[in-house]
Amino acid sequence: MATTQTLTPSMKRERRASLRRNVFYLVLIAIGLVAPFVAYPVFLMKVLCFALFACAFNLLLGYAGLLSFGHAAFLATGGYVTGYLLASYPALTPELGMLIGTAAAVVLGAIFGALSIRRQGIYFAMVTLALAQLVFFFYIQAPFTGGEDGLHGVPRGHLLGIVDLRSNLAMYYFVFAVFLFGFALIQRTVHSPFGQVLKAIRENEPRAVSLGYNVDAYKLVAFILSAGLAGLAGSTKTVVFQLASLTDAHWHMSGEVILMTLLGGVGTLFGPVVGAGLVVSLQHLLAQSPLGNWVGPILGVIFVICVLSFRSGIVGEAMKMYRKNFK
Repeated sequence: MATTQTLTPSMKRERRASLRRNVFYLVLIAIGLVAPFVAYPVFLMKVLCFALFACAFNLLLGYAGLLSFGHAAFLATGGYVTGYLLASYPALTPELGMLIGTAAAVVLGAIFGALSIRRQGIYFAMVTLALAQLVFFFYIQAPFTGGEDGLHGVPRGHLLGIVDLRSNLAMYYFVFAVFLFGFALIQRTVHSPFGQVLKAIRENEPRAVSLGYNVDAYKLVAFILSAGLAGLAGSTKTVVFQLASLTDAHWHMSGEVILMTLLGGVGTLFGPVVGAGLVVSLQHLLAQSPLGNWVGPILGVIFVICVLSFRSGIVGEAMKMYRKNFK
């Protein structure tokens, strides 16, 4: 005889929340598919690249509690390695160049992580900043980076040897697919047992140690995964704009991704996406206005206002209101 399962009120709420979340994801994907017909595709691709970069950083800060001031090194490494390979070996397809660039960022992340994860707080942040500055000065002097002029003329090539990425529309959908892959990987990581341990380490590291978890190993894996996704963002950005420059390796870029994450909401999946979209949009609009030289101070004022008004970020505050109304 078949048995029917009685749903408790909490199970019903969870099912409704899951349904609303899935519908929300589908709506966002649909918006992403039609977006290049409404807005300039190159601008949208820039937003997606920085959104992936911010999501990668948020995985480390928001879920592992590690504040890195050196994530620009991984963005630049992915970009420079991919750009050099695609410019030097025309037969190499862009997806292979991006994979190798991402792998280079993973290796660098493993080195950075091994040297820094045993420190905490401001000491961890300073170690990552120092290591990133070493990478920055290396890229200034390395012959394959073009120094201060940057690496120009990177060909977009043909995806899988078939799809011509010189078309902005085709390039956009490729970048959109890369972003969805990175975002899905982060979401799966956060909601996995591994992600739950990361949250436990963030909330109370001594207790996690007392429970028998190898805290350093979990931190290292999180650091490497974050570095790899940041390198993927840098590789994608280089293919989109066909150049790699020292701007991506500068410490200002590490500060910018922190700004994006804090504005959107630390520890939320969509917070970095919203923060990246806001910062990139403001930079684009202000650059075309008489206030173009005041982009930094204006962003700083907006950041201070947001921190004073809603400490959880834009998405964090929105989630609080949602829980209050739909609990």
